[in-house]
Amino acid sequence: MSAGLNNAQLEAVNYVSGPCLVLAGAGSGKTRVITHKIGRLIEAGLEPKRIAAITFTNKAAAEMRERAKELIGRPAKDVLICTFHALGVRIMREDGHVLGLKPQFSIMDADDVTSILKDCGGTTDAATARQWQWTISLWKNMGLNAEQAAAQAPDDNARVIARIMALYQERLSAYQSVDFDDLIGMPLKLLAEFPEVRERWQTKMGHVLVDEYQDTNATQYEVLKHLVGERARFTAVGDDDQSIYGWRGATLDNLKRLPQDFPQLKVIKLEQNYRSTSAILRAANHVIEPNPKLFPKTLFSELGEGEPVRVVDAVNEEHEADRAIARIQSIRGGQINPSAHREFKDFAILYRANHMARPFEQALRRANIPYKVSGGQSFFDKAEIKDLCAWFRLWINNNDDPAFLRAITSPKRGIGHQTLGQLGTFATQYKLSLFEALFAGSLPSAVNARAVTGLHEFGRYINDLEHRARHTLGKTDALAFLLEWLQEIGYESHLYDGEDNEKVASARWTNVLEFCDWMAGRCGGEIEDATGAQATETKNLLEVAQTISLISTLSEREKDQNVVTLSTLHASKGLEWPHVMLVGVNEGLLPFKLGDDDTTEGASQEGILLRLQEERRLMYVGITRAQRSLAVSWTKRRKKGRDTVAALPSRFIAEMRLDENTTKEDPREKLKALRAEFAQRAAVSAAAAAQAKT
Repeated sequence: MSAGLNNAQLEAVNYVSGPCLVLAGAGSGKTRVITHKIGRLIEAGLEPKRIAAITFTNKAAAEMRERAKELIGRPAKDVLICTFHALGVRIMREDGHVLGLKPQFSIMDADDVTSILKDCGGTTDAATARQWQWTISLWKNMGLNAEQAAAQAPDDNARVIARIMALYQERLSAYQSVDFDDLIGMPLKLLAEFPEVRERWQTKMGHVLVDEYQDTNATQYEVLKHLVGERARFTAVGDDDQSIYGWRGATLDNLKRLPQDFPQLKVIKLEQNYRSTSAILRAANHVIEPNPKLFPKTLFSELGEGEPVRVVDAVNEEHEADRAIARIQSIRGGQINPSAHREFKDFAILYRANHMARPFEQALRRANIPYKVSGGQSFFDKAEIKDLCAWFRLWINNNDDPAFLRAITSPKRGIGHQTLGQLGTFATQYKLSLFEALFAGSLPSAVNARAVTGLHEFGRYINDLEHRARHTLGKTDALAFLLEWLQEIGYESHLYDGEDNEKVASARWTNVLEFCDWMAGRCGGEIEDATGAQATETKNLLEVAQTISLISTLSEREKDQNVVTLSTLHASKGLEWPHVMLVGVNEGLLPFKLGDDDTTEGASQEGILLRLQEERRLMYVGITRAQRSLAVSWTKRRKKGRDTVAALPSRFIAEMRLDENTTKEDPREKLKALRAEFAQRAAVSAAAAAQAKT
């Protein structure tokens, strides 16, 4: 099972007797180490069901499950491979009752949270509510409740947000609902404050493996500590040079704390890179060098020197986009690196911020080159999918008021806003959920008789659907049920009536049908479960509906697309392409603007330094996405609002320490040479054909 592993990888795989930190440099085979270690733990006698591998995205979890299945075979299906949030859901479904939470609690999405916060804070401004949401999320990730946040609030604005947070938490509790941050915070409360819960989960977890450990926040680290206990059987795999999520609470302090909290910690470095050429790795090592090191390491490659890293300057954003397209065409024509890797899917254009994609999209369209924007709108963010999910949430948890309001109005059922307002006032007065208020004996005193009839009819219909969904098992029955339900509520007509453009309505209806197929596939055990549950067993529709809030994308939709990828640097982490172009590598973009004048005194100067270090890590992540060729481009002028201003190359370009004589490139010259070569070939062919005729 250990064939093909290098010495450092073997050491990491075979060390199973205590806490282990594997410092896995970019492209050093960390997923391979994790899957092989799962196999080694099973060989050593640990039951597969007592092994947990925790990742940060559903996509990474799915990939790891697939790799484990290939390597280990049948026992892999019993290993718990899931995200931190999915593990949190498992803990809360089993033990949340200790905190007064029903097993069928709802998970609020970002739109629900914004809506509740607008209500709690008495504002109609979504931007303000999102700012509150961001602050509350950071507090939760730091392990603070509303009372603690208020106690350490630095100003009046923070104190106001802390008061709104208290109201928000009361509202979530009343709805029997949680937000995504609660999926970490509440399991921590259960593990920290209830010894019987903690002991049960520690017994379940014989060994815990954590992928992308550098991205954990303070709360996630505490969850890990409580899960592994004093036995400390865990393997943390990460890279301090790839920590790029400080803005959402991830902290390198978790790497510093490991050797302090676990003095017996074994540290193993993976420094051999299997992804990139030496030229690319040298640039990456040079860029990251100025950052302070917790555990110094230097990546090396045995893939040869490869193409030099190119620096491309451009007049402005449009010119930069044209040069990027010229480079793609040049490589595909064999002018650069004439071996393989010429399909569109072999190319990626990476940038610091989403708004930078526009000129590249326009240039790709002009050149008739297919592309996708990675990190674009999630399938589950589409209005039609959120409508259906609201119904599912209401089946699972009748107390979910945001789901109630969306379901009863999508499609409209003749129950107007005035009736819903009266119902809401009545429910608040008697401290009931909207669904409970439907059947209250005194409701007719607050709502007219006709409206009461309509509300009762809706309530009975939800109960009927919940009952039917609970007893609908397997793919065929689930699909039949879903299509029948959509017909009953007239959802297709609802979509067409709501759209002026028939093509748009048709596309939305296609999304709905695809979603139903996907749901039915999960009921039939065809598709992996986000919580890491076994994928071969059939489930009833209600069970599948409970996992929906944890799924962020339909990964099946993006398989084998032969298109150029446009992506932010953050979204590119964990991915790789033969040919990468890092664009917009200008001061003020990468690194992002660090301060008003970058000379702020005192404590904020330290903050600027930390932000610069994280931006440098972001550049390092971008460089190490490239396998065979890398081009870094910057513009001499950039748009700023309606103006165009002079721009400077990023300091990171100089830090790559490239040989200036060999790295300047004008793709237009390459393209010109390529066209001349094609013209010459055509002329030779024509001459040969003419000669043959004579």
